[in-house]
Amino acid sequence: MGRKRWKIKDVSDELSVQRLADSLNISPILARLLVLRNIMTFNEARQFFRPSLDSLHDPFLMDQMEAATTRVITALTENQKICIYGDYDVDGTCATALLYMSLKELYASVAFYIPRRLEEGYGLSTSAMDAVKEMGTDLMIAVDCGITAIEETNYAKELGMDVIICDHHQPKEELPDAFAVLDPLKPACNYPFKYLSGAGVAFKLAQGLCERIGKRGLPLKYLDLVALAGAADIVPIIDENRILVNEGLNQVNMNPRPGIEALIELSRLKPGQLTSGQIVFTIAPRINAVGRLGDAERAVNLLIANNKKDALELAEVLETENYERRKIDVDTFEAAKEIVNSQFDLDDELAIVLHNENWHPGVIGIVASRLVEKYYRPSVLLTTIDGVAKGSARSINGFNIYEALQKCENLLLHFGGHQAAAGLALEVDKIDEFRTKFNEILKSSISSDDLLQEISIDSKIKFSEITPKFLRILEQFAPFGPGNLRPVFLAEGVFTANTPRLVGTNHLLTSFKQNGSDKIFDSIGFNMGEYFETIKDNNYELDIVFSIDKIIRDNRIYPQLKLKDIKAKT
Repeated sequence: MGRKRWKIKDVSDELSVQRLADSLNISPILARLLVLRNIMTFNEARQFFRPSLDSLHDPFLMDQMEAATTRVITALTENQKICIYGDYDVDGTCATALLYMSLKELYASVAFYIPRRLEEGYGLSTSAMDAVKEMGTDLMIAVDCGITAIEETNYAKELGMDVIICDHHQPKEELPDAFAVLDPLKPACNYPFKYLSGAGVAFKLAQGLCERIGKRGLPLKYLDLVALAGAADIVPIIDENRILVNEGLNQVNMNPRPGIEALIELSRLKPGQLTSGQIVFTIAPRINAVGRLGDAERAVNLLIANNKKDALELAEVLETENYERRKIDVDTFEAAKEIVNSQFDLDDELAIVLHNENWHPGVIGIVASRLVEKYYRPSVLLTTIDGVAKGSARSINGFNIYEALQKCENLLLHFGGHQAAAGLALEVDKIDEFRTKFNEILKSSISSDDLLQEISIDSKIKFSEITPKFLRILEQFAPFGPGNLRPVFLAEGVFTANTPRLVGTNHLLTSFKQNGSDKIFDSIGFNMGEYFETIKDNNYELDIVFSIDKIIRDNRIYPQLKLKDIKAKT
């Protein structure tokens, strides 16, 4: 059973917690959660609990928005052919569908193009530019990609196409010479919120365009797609993203478009109560699967479907592809675990670097993440494509994997990414040398404590403090995501209230009680079967770390503790 560090977050000013609790008439624990989110006043709390579309930022604060909207209006008035060029993940396909449908409503001559992951790779390519031009395109709008596509943008211009880039990734020093580049992370861009998803930037373009032609409300009907993209792309759910995702989730739950309704139905989710977490773990993998294993244009076709029959047929395709993806995922993960368990000494080798020429490139990023979850070591998974080792790297807290790859640059053909995740390519015969150097960098960069996973705890809590009012207000902290994670609590001195049991593949199911309270709470610990021996005898005093979720039983909603760790008191 892997040891984990528990750390309770610090609040710099406990007095501010009590002041906020008094002004809002809420418990000090809830006020503490707000202060930890830098919400210090009554008005800030009101904006947090009541996110409003009225608080969205002016799209024309984004650099070059004026040029972008003017160019699209020219294409509309002159009936020029527009092509939306998107990425193959959830964010890219949602951004593509959003702009495509918005422009269709404005009677544009519009098509879309999604590159094939395995044949064309990520982002723009010269071969894809040829294909887009063959469609008769005058104006290409790249969404969720393009910010580093210098050569490809120039090539598109040589072919006679104007290019607008709508991206949210980190730009390099040189920007593409496009007709307009929309990216809040551009150094010259003063847009007040920097962390939009790709679909969020596409929405701002649609918002700016419709504002200029007197159809201001039109893009709002596509906020469900912005919500899907924002949740799936793990952008911070704060500021403008909180407004967009909250409103979009309301649309998903109250009036889902046919494609989303079909996905909900096939996923066996409860209609009307979808959360951002369910999008991340249930809906998003189905949309991503068709891009991982084949043609992601099928995902766009699902999202733009305008009737239930067509949507269900397309959703069945996504369901089948996701089932195949999961089988490949499981087989690859099992093979990777076998190698680690039999060939690695993780006390000596701090990084996991694995290569198998037969691994499917569409799942190695997922499997690398799962290796990090299991072993809590930076993990690099590689396969062979066209004679070159290509793969994905995933990191742990406190270790910047992008900087580590920079230090290995002389061994790599190319790499890109950020501190938590990256992609890379190298010659197959350089893998052993890369593994050695990567481990050396790791050993010089982190301590043994860094290799113990840390659980960040918002607050201690007693079962008696988990009241119906507390739960009602806690639910209003949603939607959850980075920057606004579901709160994590520590309850001390609890006991199991029934005999624990294992369910599913390796999930721990039990109930807990606490001295001084007559309340009993059901709990589940996903993939926590290893704790069964620790708690099975019902007579240990335990400390537990958990978040509070809900389950529906007999058409009634009950709180459920979602366990993160358990420690027996000695």
